[in-house]
Amino acid sequence: MAAAAAAVPLRVCHQEIVKFDLEIKAAVQDIRDCPGPLSALTELNAAVKEKFRQLRGRIQELEQMAKEQDKESEKQALLREVESHKKQMLSNQAAWRKANLACKIAIDNSEKDQLLQGRDILRQRKTTKESLAESASNITESLMGISRMMSQQVQQSEETVQTLANSSRTILEANEEFKSMSGTIQLGRKLITKYNRRELTDKLLIFLALALFLATVLYILKKRLFPFL
Repeated sequence: MAAAAAAVPLRVCHQEIVKFDLEIKAAVQDIRDCPGPLSALTELNAAVKEKFRQLRGRIQELEQMAKEQDKESEKQALLREVESHKKQMLSNQAAWRKANLACKIAIDNSEKDQLLQGRDILRQRKTTKESLAESASNITESLMGISRMMSQQVQQSEETVQTLANSSRTILEANEEFKSMSGTIQLGRKLITKYNRRELTDKLLIFLALALFLATVLYILKKRLFPFL
């Protein structure tokens, strides 16, 4: 039971070490690709430092778990894994330092280029301001157009709701008429059934009357044609 209970935090520890390692590699790549300024680089480095702190803590936890293992084979296997993670962390730290150096060199070169191209930057800023003003005007016109479209959509929605309300009333009225017709149909069915029964009775009476009539005729003929019988 103790081994099963310890397997859960051990597995979680493995997963978090792998996660932090991947996050550090991604952050180092972000530093390598960072175009500046230095404030952005500082923020990235702060995030990487925090990831390293978390990774170091998990590796220490894994090392402590390894020392607490009962089986020597499992203990040694975990300790070897701890050493592997430590080496990987050192490799990530070296890559982090190289990425910082490359990024700072790139930022310094970029700042030098900007100083040398000051006039061009001023012209670009002026052009940018004009472009922003034009973009703002275009955005305002687009927003006004969107507002008009939304107003039309709202009006169409109101008309649709009114149409649905009218359709609902029509359906309710049709339902009431259907109920009324259903009652009428049931009454008609009862009358037809009653009529069919009456018709059957009438046919039976006619048949009996006809039989009585024929019997009477035969009796009369018998008396006249064969009086001696």
